[in-house]
Amino acid sequence: MLREIDQDIWVAEQPFRYFGLSVGTRMTIIRLANHDLVVISPIQVSDQLVSQLNELGMVKHIISPNLYHYLFAASFKAFYPNATFWAAPGLKNKKPDLLIDQIIEGDANSLWNGIDSVFFDGFRTIGFGGFDSLNECVFFHAASRTLILTDTAFHFDESFPVMTQLATRILGGFKNLSPSLLERIATTEKDKVKKSVKRILDWDFERVIMAHGSVIERNGKEKFRQGYERFLGQSIYVAG
Repeated sequence: MLREIDQDIWVAEQPFRYFGLSVGTRMTIIRLANHDLVVISPIQVSDQLVSQLNELGMVKHIISPNLYHYLFAASFKAFYPNATFWAAPGLKNKKPDLLIDQIIEGDANSLWNGIDSVFFDGFRTIGFGGFDSLNECVFFHAASRTLILTDTAFHFDESFPVMTQLATRILGGFKNLSPSLLERIATTEKDKVKKSVKRILDWDFERVIMAHGSVIERNGKEKFRQGYERFLGQSIYVAG
């Protein structure tokens, strides 16, 4: 189930449907220098998954990175009760029943040595109840030059079912690293989004992992910039 991406970073994937489309979902696992494991956007826990994780180290941090990706966090916490459950701002209010230990605060924080985080401000999507703030925290693993997103960009391709390909050709996110038309309609605070994007582009990343779509192994920084230039309808200049 676990797939090694680079030294000390793995992913695990499972089927997932959203608005009737098969989009899959993915969690990312990072091993710190002390062999503690950080789990970002947990998927459904299983004995096989737990066994594989335990071979890598000890799960000490479980992260729900936005207001949507919390469905399996509680079951993960039940398997690892001594792990710290971190959540994006606003999740405690949305789901007060979740036993959240820490809220991810601030911008460009170094949560642990080698992992940085930025709060993606201003980004909204269309959910079942209307326009929703996503409140996503995105992460950067410096050692592997990997950007870790959840729902702030998608990257679907021919490996997905035909209906998903057709829908994302129309809505966006097919063979482009970008948000969809739903986010374009819902997001009005473009200046805040651009500021967040520029902070992310300050990171030196090559690879991009997202929760929905195929991992981008090369030229991820340029693809991310291009995708958000299309999304914002304006160029994004980053010094250096």
